[in-house]
Amino acid sequence: MPSLYIVATPIGNLEDITLRALRVLREVKLIAAEDTRKTRRLLNAYDIKTPMTSFYEYSKPAKLEYVLDFLSQGDVAVVSEAGTPGVSDPGYELIVAAQERGIPVVPVPGPSAIITALVVSGLPTDRFAYIGFLPVKASARRKVLESLIDEPGTIIVLEAPHRFTAALEDILAVLGDRRIAVCRELTKLHEEIFRGTISVALAHFTAPRGEFTIAIEGRKEKSKSEMTQDVEKRLSALQLAGTPAKAAIAAVAEVTGLSKKELYQAWLRLDRSWEHNRDASRA
Repeated sequence: MPSLYIVATPIGNLEDITLRALRVLREVKLIAAEDTRKTRRLLNAYDIKTPMTSFYEYSKPAKLEYVLDFLSQGDVAVVSEAGTPGVSDPGYELIVAAQERGIPVVPVPGPSAIITALVVSGLPTDRFAYIGFLPVKASARRKVLESLIDEPGTIIVLEAPHRFTAALEDILAVLGDRRIAVCRELTKLHEEIFRGTISVALAHFTAPRGEFTIAIEGRKEKSKSEMTQDVEKRLSALQLAGTPAKAAIAAVAEVTGLSKKELYQAWLRLDRSWEHNRDASRA
């Protein structure tokens, strides 16, 4: 049975393609391309003559049926504008439709702007959340960002140059001045990787150009609060003022973030110490 090949192509530098991808693109009967002009440059660079058809967002559903029907005749490779198909592009619908018809779907892995940005960002890579393009409208964009406030992993978003400044301003307003890596024109001639804080990035990119992949620091874990002399002095002052233990402990827990159990133990120690000093003074 013919197969649908999901072929990753370069995100910029045409040398970033695997030998397997080149072989598959030569051997399939048809290439379904999100952007035929960009794919044509790749095919010309490697002298690949395979027929090609366009398959982009506004070509569905008629073109979807065309590609699925063609699979009865032979193998088809789907390629996105750049990188790995099926991620933030129309290749996803084709993959799902092929699976529903029992057509084998074969991955041919390779470049990905998401992973490339993550690994060069200098931010944690053990967990990340990919959001894709942020919404165009400011209200919707902020709503999405608000849902990410407590995300502990590195956050990856894509952005167009004409929306870059507005998006970064909203990221700053909602998430705070976190560490960020702005990856511009990855693997291309004018590649730039900026690492710093969001506020400094806004000052740096005064005239944004090119394609942007942005890695944002996730929520930091709050450092564990510790019992200090200042905390004990606060408890002691409340004791001397006659504040009930429950109320005093609740108030200090709210301010310090310490557990009520730990504060209660400190309260008892201070209470015993106060009683000991009082008895000693009477002796």
